[in-house]
Amino acid sequence: MKGGFTLKIRLKESVEINALAAYFEIPAILIEQSNQTLTDPIPSEAIVNIPGYEWGLTGLSIPSAFEPEDAMEGCDKAVKVSERIVFRQKSYTSACFYRDIEKMVLKYPFIRTHIIGKSIRNQPIIEITMGTGKRNVHMNASFHANEWITSAVLMDWLEQYANDLVHGKARFGHSSLQLYTHTSLSVVPMVNPDGVDLVLEGLPDDSDLKKTVLQINHQSLDFSQWKANIRGVDLNNQFPAYWEIEKERKLPKTPAPRDYPGDCPLSEPEARAMARLSEEKGFDRLLCFHTQGEEIYWGYLNREPEEAALIVKEFSILSGYTEVRNIDSHAGYRDWFIHEWGRSGYTIELGLGVNPLPLVQYESIRKKGEGIFWAALYM
Repeated sequence: MKGGFTLKIRLKESVEINALAAYFEIPAILIEQSNQTLTDPIPSEAIVNIPGYEWGLTGLSIPSAFEPEDAMEGCDKAVKVSERIVFRQKSYTSACFYRDIEKMVLKYPFIRTHIIGKSIRNQPIIEITMGTGKRNVHMNASFHANEWITSAVLMDWLEQYANDLVHGKARFGHSSLQLYTHTSLSVVPMVNPDGVDLVLEGLPDDSDLKKTVLQINHQSLDFSQWKANIRGVDLNNQFPAYWEIEKERKLPKTPAPRDYPGDCPLSEPEARAMARLSEEKGFDRLLCFHTQGEEIYWGYLNREPEEAALIVKEFSILSGYTEVRNIDSHAGYRDWFIHEWGRSGYTIELGLGVNPLPLVQYESIRKKGEGIFWAALYM
């Protein structure tokens, strides 16, 4: 098949979006969101993206009013795609992440992507958005480099959500379409791509960065315990919520594989990108996925709203994770979010053991945590 996953048709006559949606048995809003420039009814000769389908040898026959666009000879049947994009049990580098995003947008063109900033190595920090609802929920993963498994799991849940939408499925008693129209979801699955690649692939090619990283890591080539960004700043100690307290008491006092909060708040481009995103979007709720401990941190200096306790109770019931209201920590992304806006924010520590968690835990982490993902959309 040419053109990736995207199934495109050219209309020979004007068609209403609802009629097109009924024929392909997908919600009309997904066709609308996959073809934002189209009007209703769709005019003749328009080319339309049909999400969740590809051309095949067998499947749904295309009526004479629709003409296959960019289909291989003989592959003129519309087939609903169910094959997975995000592969489990695999180290999840930034290259894997960028490849998966590209494929997901082709397969589900109602998914949007935005580059919200660049890392030290000029890698894009990508936000994925889905949904049309008024409530605005944000999730992120891999603030810490050796917690890269969180990126794979979050992308896995996101793909499942998109697949449920085109197949009309429900989770935990809530239809995917209801969630889509009720909640606008923002996801930054890999906040720290440079750090993730350092842990999984070793030293960068850039000679100056290579020298800096080796110096920070005391000339060791073992980067398994590296949490910081590529120049040794812990991105989750970078936010202006009593940052000065963390700066005063944190060790080390210079760039390090973990815990160094930087010379000032938001000194790092990755942290600045995340701060700008929150300021611009005004999220109603925040979920930060980390490892490990099977705990959910949900309070900060009593600034959290009353609803936070009800939501975390649901998270705990669905996952079996322990609720922890307060910890002696400042300057984290969640800390800053709660402190600035007084809204619900959660740090979810996936899995048990010592970071980086092994891939053998992947299925357990995915299954235990998926209820949190869905509950964040429906509560």
